[in-house]
Amino acid sequence: MSKRAADILVSPGGLKNHSRESAESSDPSSSTYDPAIGEFEDQFEDEFESEDEIIEAGADGNPSDSDDDDGASEADADGDTHMDIDGDEKKAGSGRKKSQEEVYLPSRRLLGKDEILEPDPTAYHMLHRMNVTWPCLSFDVLRDGLGEERRGYPATTYLVTGTQAEQSRKNEIMVLKLSGLNKMQRDDDEDEDEESDTEDDPILESRSIPITSVTNRIRTAPHTSTSPEHLVASMHESGEVLIHDVHSHLLSFDTPGFTAPAHSNSPLAILKMHGRTEGYALDWSPLSPRGQLLTGDNAGKIFHTSRTDGGGWKTNGNSFTGHTGSIEEIQWSPTEPTVFASGSSDGTVKIWDLRAKKHRPQISVDVSSSDINVMSWCRRIDFLLATGADDGVWGVWDLRTFSSSAAANVTPTAQFTFHQQPITSVEFHPTEDSIVAVASADNTVTLWDLSVEMDDEESRDTGGVEDVPPQLLFVHYMKEVKEVHWHPQIPGTVVATGGEGFNVFKTISI
Repeated sequence: MSKRAADILVSPGGLKNHSRESAESSDPSSSTYDPAIGEFEDQFEDEFESEDEIIEAGADGNPSDSDDDDGASEADADGDTHMDIDGDEKKAGSGRKKSQEEVYLPSRRLLGKDEILEPDPTAYHMLHRMNVTWPCLSFDVLRDGLGEERRGYPATTYLVTGTQAEQSRKNEIMVLKLSGLNKMQRDDDEDEDEESDTEDDPILESRSIPITSVTNRIRTAPHTSTSPEHLVASMHESGEVLIHDVHSHLLSFDTPGFTAPAHSNSPLAILKMHGRTEGYALDWSPLSPRGQLLTGDNAGKIFHTSRTDGGGWKTNGNSFTGHTGSIEEIQWSPTEPTVFASGSSDGTVKIWDLRAKKHRPQISVDVSSSDINVMSWCRRIDFLLATGADDGVWGVWDLRTFSSSAAANVTPTAQFTFHQQPITSVEFHPTEDSIVAVASADNTVTLWDLSVEMDDEESRDTGGVEDVPPQLLFVHYMKEVKEVHWHPQIPGTVVATGGEGFNVFKTISI
């Protein structure tokens, strides 16, 4: 992990991320795609038309069909892709020369001095940007009791995050409530739903838990939706792992007159098995209602912590070892309670079993010549694992092909080199097994549909841009994006954190 300064609008502060550039640059036009992934179904079919004076770059490379509109939008001018580029218009004699129409991708070209990005309102169902006091490297969505499959507006979401303040004593874990998340205002929506005021600004409320170290990774326990507790584990620059119950903080948002008691800021446990070695890998078991946690550090050690019958927390002092580099990511199996995967800066993915007495990996596969930064284990198809690497390559692997004997011959089911900077986050959609969200240090969040067939003639039409894979659905611009998650209860909604706060959006593509 490296640390670099962040240029944020609200306050100073460094951002830590995988920011090393690859020694070798990949050809962005190349991607591999295994026909076996064809079991997914393509559910999307988009058409785009173009205008002349404004270049509206769609995610798939096609100009969109929105009109040139100088009115206000819900997002800031430099907000997000599916953007308008307002370039200079050159005068020729007494006439005006129209700007040439072109496709703009944020990851391919920096904006010129007189160019700005404006969001295309026809590309989003919802789009909001919110700043916080300090940049946050990691966050998670807190499940709530407002219902599943919520599609109405305004939307509400609850998040938990940790800061990277300029001084250690100013750090905090924040519980956030984002409400009033309205649908994107469009010209053709003026006469629709007059009872709903879509121009109201969203509301951001927060509750603070003071801490004294930068939060590298934070995750909420998946069983909290069926429990009176809302357990949150965070891994810190100091090497400590903290476990908090944020139930009182959540309750204080929606219970008039209730204030979270002071003792609720105290952690339920402070785990120090990593010593002073910091780490970034942390994951809760999705199959253990009581609570099981795996954490990995920069020394290549993985520790298993579980809850005792008395409510305490116990860590097995015998660590899992086998990686020759830092542990960057850990993912529990969604179906096997003792199996997990780890990704490392040594370029390997290893599969482990808690029942193994020697705490050594059962399978080790070389998947990249650079660091494996992030992973996501598909919840719907339990043999699919997505990885994102420091060289900008991300791919999906079929775990059924993993074996000790075939470690050197495993190839990805799908692999993409569209991003040219390190992958900082990757996540399968919670219910659509072919949909993946990817965040990159090239300041973009991309949405992908692996069900698109390479031999589909219509899918191969990418508006004349040769290096856009047909599986790419959408490109969203976000400065210094670090982590992205799908909202599990609001279908198609994406939340991301970066150098300028949080983005919450829902595109027309999903």
